[in-house]
Amino acid sequence: MAKITYIEFNGTEHVVDVPNGLTVMEGARDNNIPGIEADCGGACACSTCHVYVDASWVGKLPQKDPMEEDMLDFAYEPDPETSRLTCQLKVTDDLDGLVVRMPEKQI
Repeated sequence: MAKITYIEFNGTEHVVDVPNGLTVMEGARDNNIPGIEADCGGACACSTCHVYVDASWVGKLPQKDPMEEDMLDFAYEPDPETSRLTCQLKVTDDLDGLVVRMPEKQI
């Protein structure tokens, strides 16, 4: 299990325990955290679970695969360094302490 901090665009923080094996997106969905819409349900077919990963975590996460890179092109104000799709981040003990920030909106 990993403790993940989700920060809404307005600064509201949600710190939740997310079981291993779920995705960061599923952790947000299961805990009713606003700001991650996940319209495609985690199929990496949209960009509505886009977040900005805290800079200290960028190098600790698996690299983006080409499909995630393509979907991020459709995200609202993507950042080449910190933008990720939460449906592509599988929770493990290694993600304990992860901090993600939501964009102003999802498109």
